[in-house]
Amino acid sequence: MTQKEQPVSILLSTAYLPPIAYFKAFLNCEHAFLEVKEHYVKQSYRNRCLIGSVEGVKTLIIPVCKTTSNHCLVQDVRIDYSQSWQRTHWKTLETAYNTSPFFLYYRDYLEPFYTIQIPFLLDFNLRLWECLCDLLQIKKTLEPTRIYQKNCQPSCLDLRYDLHPKKVLPAYISYEFPSYFQVFIDKTAFLPNLSIVDLLFNKGNGSLDYLRL
Repeated sequence: MTQKEQPVSILLSTAYLPPIAYFKAFLNCEHAFLEVKEHYVKQSYRNRCLIGSVEGVKTLIIPVCKTTSNHCLVQDVRIDYSQSWQRTHWKTLETAYNTSPFFLYYRDYLEPFYTIQIPFLLDFNLRLWECLCDLLQIKKTLEPTRIYQKNCQPSCLDLRYDLHPKKVLPAYISYEFPSYFQVFIDKTAFLPNLSIVDLLFNKGNGSLDYLRL
């Protein structure tokens, strides 16, 4: 499915500072649903994001408390605050984007998420998502699922497992990612489909227009 073919509905997993493709998919549908009844999936966007650094793509991971195998519901996953990940993440974001055109404008909205402690990963991601949507001036909402369904209806685009940091985007969600200014573009070349904050810090109020391309 290309970005011009808008599905009736879309099903997304929770995600930490989601990638640009996540937002493109969200905007390219009539109705959007957030999966809250699935079992937690490790090593996914659910607790990690990809940003640009002088070395190239860098992964930021929210540590979570140990779960029982893969049978813990995502809504029950707790963030592990015994590790100083918030301080590390914020300092990394500062280092990567302090010289970007819009970091100073947006920092006061995002920095509080790296000082407060929200117990559950799902709640943390959702509050951060709402903040990002406000900054992007997106009025659309995500509707939480009521039950878990392994297979979606044909009219629903299921991106819970195909939108993954370790997978190439499948052809049916191969959105375009035109080049835009990035802080280290001279050293790393353009890095597509990073976290939404890469777009926000570099393009500011032009971010929504980019997402709609």
